[in-house]
Amino acid sequence: MPLEGEYEPSPAQWVREQVELYEGSGGTRGTTLRDTGLPVVIVTMRGAKSGSIRKIPLMRVEHDGRYAAVASKGGFPSHPDWYFNLKADPQVELQDGPERRSMTARELTGDERARWWRRAVAAYPPYAEYQEKADRVIPVFVLEPEHPGGSAKDTAPTGN
Repeated sequence: MPLEGEYEPSPAQWVREQVELYEGSGGTRGTTLRDTGLPVVIVTMRGAKSGSIRKIPLMRVEHDGRYAAVASKGGFPSHPDWYFNLKADPQVELQDGPERRSMTARELTGDERARWWRRAVAAYPPYAEYQEKADRVIPVFVLEPEHPGGSAKDTAPTGN
């Protein structure tokens, strides 16, 4: 179910511009992170403090219809603001190209986090550098499709 409410664009100009280009083109433009050529998705969530609708581009880390959301903030000491949004309200909408999906975010721990971390680093190698310079464990969420009666768990072997 799409999130409803007043949209509050990001204070960061590059984020605003990326979201506008991505959504304004129906997911055919703005689908890569700045000049890297690496794919991104747009995640729409509710602000924990404001209650407003917030949108951010995140690296595209997909596996079996589920996506990782890596709260790296470039390795800075604190979590990005959106981390607290997902903790307060895990219901999100994800746009991957032209497709939009309602998803539920779940913070990962243990072996499941390790599997998704490897996938994230494979998709965006700078994550490994960010973790090295961070004085915190970078949180990883999995965004899973909404299912009546519960959400799917990652049951892939640890070798994935």
